[in-house]
Amino acid sequence: MARWGTALLLAACGGLASAAEVPAAEVPPDGDLARALLLRADRIRFPEGGFQVDVSIATTAPNQEPEERSYRILSKGNSQTLVQTTAPAIDRNQILLMRDRDLWAFLPNLSQPVRLPLSQRLTGQVANGDLARANFAGDYEPKILRKEKIQGETYQVLQLDAVDKWVTYRRVLYWVNAGNYRPFKAEFYALSGRLLKTSYYQEYETLGGAPRPTRLLIEDALRRGHRSVLEYSNMVERDLPDKIFTKDYLKKLSR
Repeated sequence: MARWGTALLLAACGGLASAAEVPAAEVPPDGDLARALLLRADRIRFPEGGFQVDVSIATTAPNQEPEERSYRILSKGNSQTLVQTTAPAIDRNQILLMRDRDLWAFLPNLSQPVRLPLSQRLTGQVANGDLARANFAGDYEPKILRKEKIQGETYQVLQLDAVDKWVTYRRVLYWVNAGNYRPFKAEFYALSGRLLKTSYYQEYETLGGAPRPTRLLIEDALRRGHRSVLEYSNMVERDLPDKIFTKDYLKKLSR
């Protein structure tokens, strides 16, 4: 991305100038442009290095009482994540540990951690991987499908294809603002091609020192009226030691 410079990248994305105003030899190939857009959008959602953030999740469904759960996430890059339940109190010592694409659950009543798939439901419309994997760039190969105008804004629509079978979703369609790279929405698909759910990135505010979406609305595509709302708060960048992302360390925490 650096070899084209910021102005050329913005031009190719529809920001500072149109692609026609840039010499053809200097316009990034679509694959490189798609990767650059995905990386920029990832950096808007979460910091690149280690960080901590609190997430509250409210799930609603027709004719059911709302369910509320809270988590604290410690993440280091896109390969090491710890998700600790903070509410309700009865589940407070439950911990998820992700290293690379391996995910384990540590439960107080079990002596050994349990291996879980990233795609398994955690709560409501939220899968384990929705919290454990911070970024899309490490899990998906992007390509640009088209541009769309939504409420006067231009969006690049990316298709994200899973790099292997261990990724949370096999395919994602991702709407990224062509001018400021802010994610707008994402559609998540199963291996069969069936739409599972749609997420909307909302309420951009300063979080962790930068403007980020502080609210994520997830709507179930298979069950009408089922939705989860994630609220992000108290994000801070942290220098996290590798030892906290180990089974031995977390066995002590979950007791």
